[in-house]
Amino acid sequence: MDATRLALDLAVTIRHDGHGGVADDLTDTAGLAAWVAERAALLDGCQDLGTPDASLLAAVRELRAAVRSLFARAVRPGPPSSADAHRLLREDEAIRRLNAAAARVPTAPRLSWEPGAPPALRDLPAGTPPTADRLTAALARAAIAFLHGPDRERLRACLAPRCVRYFVKDHPRQEWCTPSCGNRARVARHHERHREQHGGAPGNPTG
Repeated sequence: MDATRLALDLAVTIRHDGHGGVADDLTDTAGLAAWVAERAALLDGCQDLGTPDASLLAAVRELRAAVRSLFARAVRPGPPSSADAHRLLREDEAIRRLNAAAARVPTAPRLSWEPGAPPALRDLPAGTPPTADRLTAALARAAIAFLHGPDRERLRACLAPRCVRYFVKDHPRQEWCTPSCGNRARVARHHERHREQHGGAPGNPTG
């Protein structure tokens, strides 16, 4: 579940801005720092990131491009997100980039056994790699785990007007990422049916 959430959270840092355009939460290092801070519990070992520099921001953005390109493959035969459907990476390049990022930090199994609890096994970084490498590797491994796991089959691109998000279906009949997107899609369908029935020109419903 953590892998699914991290992979999806990274992908949807590109999202609709609520005004018909596309917003990017990772346009600068401050945006990356805020995004990481909000996910400290999921990014074990990356809490001491400090102030990200431009090279780390570029690495995370490059990783995101690979993840979104592979998400586009995963949702086939459905359409990909319209935000970057015109500039997806080649699939072999996306896979190479993802694997290279995951390999930046070697890991070793670590056993913990708290009183009154069963033994727990975690893969943690071996040695003392730089925090920036730990972050990039952790995000890449989360994406790999998600793409290899069962949640990939439930991945969809939201097709509501103006939305560019990917989401994982919570139930079989779910069509959109949020109820508000569902409402907007229903309004758009209503306007389209009305136009077809009355032979009018296409409208531009705003929901």
